[in-house]
Amino acid sequence: MKTAFQDIPDEYKIDSLLHQSTYLVNGELKHWEGETAEVYSTISSTKEYKTTVLGTIPQLGEAEALEALDSATSAYNKGQGLWPTMKVIDRIACMEKFVEEMKTKREEVVKLLMWEIGKNLPDSQKEFDRTVDYIYDTIEAYKQIDRDSAKFEKSSGVYAHIRRGPLGVVLCLGPYNYPLNETFTLLIPALIMGNPVVFKPAKIGVLLISPLLEAFQKSFPKGVVNIVYGRGRVLATPIMQSGKVDVLALIGNSKSANALQAQHPKGNRLRMVLGLEAKNPAIILPDADLDLAVEECIAGTLSFNGQRCTALKVIYVHESVVEEFNRLFAFKVDQLKFGNPWEAGAKLTPLPEIEKPGYIQELIDDAKEKGAKILNKKGGETTENFIFPAVLYPVTKDMRVFKEEQFGPVVPVVSFSDIEEPLHDMAESNYGQQVSLFGQNVHTLSPLIDTLVNLVCRVNLNSSCQRGPDVYPFTGRKDSAYGTLSVHDALRSFSIRTFVASKDNAYNNAILKELLEKKTSNFISTDYIL
Repeated sequence: MKTAFQDIPDEYKIDSLLHQSTYLVNGELKHWEGETAEVYSTISSTKEYKTTVLGTIPQLGEAEALEALDSATSAYNKGQGLWPTMKVIDRIACMEKFVEEMKTKREEVVKLLMWEIGKNLPDSQKEFDRTVDYIYDTIEAYKQIDRDSAKFEKSSGVYAHIRRGPLGVVLCLGPYNYPLNETFTLLIPALIMGNPVVFKPAKIGVLLISPLLEAFQKSFPKGVVNIVYGRGRVLATPIMQSGKVDVLALIGNSKSANALQAQHPKGNRLRMVLGLEAKNPAIILPDADLDLAVEECIAGTLSFNGQRCTALKVIYVHESVVEEFNRLFAFKVDQLKFGNPWEAGAKLTPLPEIEKPGYIQELIDDAKEKGAKILNKKGGETTENFIFPAVLYPVTKDMRVFKEEQFGPVVPVVSFSDIEEPLHDMAESNYGQQVSLFGQNVHTLSPLIDTLVNLVCRVNLNSSCQRGPDVYPFTGRKDSAYGTLSVHDALRSFSIRTFVASKDNAYNNAILKELLEKKTSNFISTDYIL
């Protein structure tokens, strides 16, 4: 898309480049004078199409990576550090300070979300606001966990004071498609549970962390949050090889997760919290409300151009309704507006990866060679930074678009006559995150639901796949996830149950009573956080 600079509203213009020249280690914003990398946007700000330079980021090396790791290790200090031993109420206060600082940066972060990853204005605003809400919800969930722990239990003559404690040093790696929200769904629970963190932003959506660096520095004790920039292999590999990482928190690709896990010398010691790729299907039954199914499948396949792990990436339609579904769906896809992120009503926006249109075209060409047709008139139309979504039918199992997670604007439609066909494909798939099921006959739906919950982790009835609400579990089977994320589950994922046990006798009971009365221990406490 070619957009003249004067057509960009003033509040969204890039007036000056953002040169991120510092990184956060040991509570200090350290100045970097070494190699840097330019950050580009595929959105053009000139009449003739040209990528836009947004700024630069440091390209740190192994020495800086290990410096950040040492900082986090020192902050944990063999379990004796200020952060892991701090009172829950004090850790919460640090988090509350951070989120208040963060809210002052909304405008800057939203603008960078649009330019860096091409997310439209409403969705960029929603990502920021949802992240703020997530932090507040996490604080409340942690308070409730602490309230539930503010007691002594007794069994077989033994008192126990059971709480959740930190695991140690966390390496946090977030994704480019939700570089704020999904990254923070790892970072925030890891921190609040008492774990020091080394965090490397995603390769795309990296500058939008810059406005928050000072907030991290001011809100947390030194060494608790360490933020480094550069290539993943250069930074993450030596960190993992050190064996000093206790938790790998990653949202991304299963190949990356496997490679990083393999670098750790003590794999049995490594806790993993992973959100990985998926190939979520929709299944349209003969009695489905087709208008509803089309609307939900449009949102499911093409929200943020299909660049979501929760996106619908293949649509199974019963042969009795496939012709009508295809007609309605293809028409609706062509009605979607393409534009720059700040344009009113823009549902499709520039792709942040320069090579993505070419890759999507490869999938289209492969499918066409093997018998598929493009059903919508605009399908496959290409500009310098976009390829219009192509609805492909009939798609067969030998096509790349059936097997690969496209993570972009192309929609494969598969016809079926027997429900066992999509069920078999799901069982054979490498992925198992979610499914969307469209129909209304309870006698048909019931056995399907009972099977599908054993193949995926969320069955969406007559609605598209999604992550939210954040209080619900977010996970997957096989190559789609490891560990469970939600407001409550994430706090559990980044902690371990730990407790003090004491035999019920006068000697021990007197000690416990004194510990409680004098409040000398941050761990042993029956204080109730309001």
